[in-house]
Amino acid sequence: MDASGRNFIGDVGPGDLWYFPAGLPHSIQGLEEGCEFLLVFDDGHFSDLNTLSISDWFAHMPKDVLSANFGVPENAFDHIPKEQVYIFQDQVPGSLESQEVQSPYGTVPLSFKHRLLAQEPIITPGGSVRIVDSSNFPISKTVAAALVEIKPGAMRELHWHPNQDEWQYYLAGQGRMTVFAGNGAARTFDYRAGDVGYVPFAFGHYIQNTGTESLWFLEMFRSDRFEDVSLNQWMALTPRDLVQDNLRVGTKVTDALRKEKWPVVKYPR
Repeated sequence: MDASGRNFIGDVGPGDLWYFPAGLPHSIQGLEEGCEFLLVFDDGHFSDLNTLSISDWFAHMPKDVLSANFGVPENAFDHIPKEQVYIFQDQVPGSLESQEVQSPYGTVPLSFKHRLLAQEPIITPGGSVRIVDSSNFPISKTVAAALVEIKPGAMRELHWHPNQDEWQYYLAGQGRMTVFAGNGAARTFDYRAGDVGYVPFAFGHYIQNTGTESLWFLEMFRSDRFEDVSLNQWMALTPRDLVQDNLRVGTKVTDALRKEKWPVVKYPR
């Protein structure tokens, strides 16, 4: 529910995203076989365990205050939990239609849900990319993301992000990332499903698939827009003589540069 009393109730499934703006109340219920999801916050100092919980609030309020607030007898609160329940077992709710609560102020003007896997991917020679930010998920003002697939033997090209640090979560497969800083400093890391990666703002990096199945991971940013800069594209849009003289490479390199649509995942040549 937003501050104007408008609500949103929706079902989410595999590949779906939700976004809750800071300070807005919300709840999550598991359906049928339950669910597993990744919580991402736009503040690295934030802890989900410190979130305002309705059960924790009730447990620490005098009953006479609750009685006055809701206009019911104090004994109506005789069985409230003594502490925060956080995640608790309950009955599986009915259909979405049976659970809807009509607000006199209507529903929220922007959806809190985005079907990322239903989105048309950018198909590249070495995989695929689906990008979500405020341009196609307008409510998402502080988080942008990309779902990246890298096929076996392929790589996410040399690039960097000009607006924010990058936070990664690896979903499937195995990969290797090398991150470049200034003065020749670099580190290489191996990743597999369940690992988290991090790339500081504007550090150059690339990611290779080192396994036998597709590598899938999420790139996430504290930003309303997804932005990246391709090293290939930068060189392709720079005068050829400057590239050749600066790097002391011949025409084979400059002739091979292509103006490719970002973000690019491709096979090594």
